Amino acid sequence: MKRTWMFFGCFLLYSAVIISQTAGIKTNIPYWGLITPNLGIEVALGKKATFEVSGGFNPFTLPDNKYLKHWLAYGEFRYWTCEKFNGHFFGLHGLGGQYNVGGWDIPFWHFKNLKKDSRYQGYAYGGGISYGYQWILNNRWNLELTLGGGYAQFHYEKFPCTKCGTSQGKDVHEYLGPTKGAISIIYIIK
Repeated sequence: MKRTWMFFGCFLLYSAVIISQTAGIKTNIPYWGLITPNLGIEVALGKKATFEVSGGFNPFTLPDNKYLKHWLAYGEFRYWTCEKFNGHFFGLHGLGGQYNVGGWDIPFWHFKNLKKDSRYQGYAYGGGISYGYQWILNNRWNLELTLGGGYAQFHYEKFPCTKCGTSQGKDVHEYLGPTKGAISIIYIIK
């Protein structure tokens, strides 16, 4: 896992150095609400196209035997209807990550079968389409709203309690629904 984050960090630094066109460094504000530090970089590919790479990492143990440890990475190609880093865009994204989650009661939709006293650990991958809008705040700062939906597969091992080490078996959960949501603040590099 350390090698993955080292590669991701080197990629971001390398990308920022070699870019002669516009780029933006961003963070998803609501993701911080899940105690997940996150960072992304978006680079211009042309007048109306950009590519974003972003990721988040939560290594923290929460009170009351709750786990939300995970890392998640996104890659997204975006087509802008007017000009890059301004206005409406449509995207095609892929995602992947690993998780160790337990102690949560989520009584709705795809997650209603999760048991509060159980723990789930595994990996996920998927992709989808997105729509977003970016507002220019000033010469260097932008604000972005993005929503996306698609498909993901969760491969996991279930444990009977949040602290137990005995596996109850492996399974795969297929998911169709929201796959991306962000309110991001962006610093533009010109």
